[in-house]
Amino acid sequence: MISGGIQKFLIFNCLFFGLVSSCATTIDRQTVQRQKQTELVISAAVSMQHVLEEIGLLYNQKYPQTKIVFNFGSSGTLQHQIEQGAAVDIFISAAPHQMNRLAEKKLLIGKTRQNLVENQMVLVVPKDDIAIASFADLTDRSVNKIALGEPNSVPAGQYAQEILTALNIIDEVKAKAVYGKDVRQVFNYVATGNIDAGIVYRTDAIDADRVEIVDTAPPSVYSPVVYPAAIVKESKNIQAAEQMLQFLLSDEAQAIFQRNGFLPSSDRS
Repeated sequence: MISGGIQKFLIFNCLFFGLVSSCATTIDRQTVQRQKQTELVISAAVSMQHVLEEIGLLYNQKYPQTKIVFNFGSSGTLQHQIEQGAAVDIFISAAPHQMNRLAEKKLLIGKTRQNLVENQMVLVVPKDDIAIASFADLTDRSVNKIALGEPNSVPAGQYAQEILTALNIIDEVKAKAVYGKDVRQVFNYVATGNIDAGIVYRTDAIDADRVEIVDTAPPSVYSPVVYPAAIVKESKNIQAAEQMLQFLLSDEAQAIFQRNGFLPSSDRS
C-alpha cells in the first residue's frame, strides 16, 4: 500500500512531466510550422504601402503558412531591381509601362498578369493654404515650388507630366519643379509646408491631415492610373504567389482597396 506522501509525490511528478511533454509537443509543432512557412516577396509601388500592409495582415491570418515580405519603392526602381536579379515573387506597378518592360524581357509569367485597381491624380497643397485652388493656379507668380515625381522612374511623375502638357502649363511648371524619388517623397514635400503644391495619387491624400486636395485632374488628360500585378518568372514559390495574387483579386481584398480610396479596375486583363 502506497503512503499518502508517496502518492502525492507520484501525482506531482505525473502532472509535471505531463505538462513538460505537452509544452515540448507545442514547441515542436511551432518549430515545424516555421520550418514549413513559405516566404513570399512582393515588390510593390510605394503608393500601395498602407493598403497592402493591411491586406497582408488579413492574408497571414487566413494563411499562416506563408510569410509576406513587402519591398516598397518607385515602380521604376523596383523594375530595375528585378532586371538585376532581385529575388521577387510578385511585382505590383503603379503603371503598365514598368510591367511592359519586364514582359518584353521575358521576366514575368505572362498569363498571371492582372490589373488590380485604379487611382486618380490630384493637386494637393499644405493644409489650410487656400492660395492655390486649381491646376491653372500653378502658373501664378506667387507659386515658387511644385513637387512632382521624377518622370523617368516614377509613374506619378509620368502622369503629372501628361496632365501638365495637356493643360498647356508644362513649361511654366517645369521651371518651378522639385522632383521626388517616389510619390511618397512628393507628398512629404508638400506636407512639410516647404513646397507650395504637388501632384500625387488621390489615395495618398484622401485621409491625410497635413495636406488638402484642391483639384482633381480630368481623366481625359492623362492615361488611366492602373496597377498591374504579375508573378516574376524566377519566383521559387509560384504556387504561393498564385494564391496571393488570387487573394488580391478577391472581394475581401478589393473591399479593403476601395475603403482606402482605390477604384475597381475597369479591365482585369
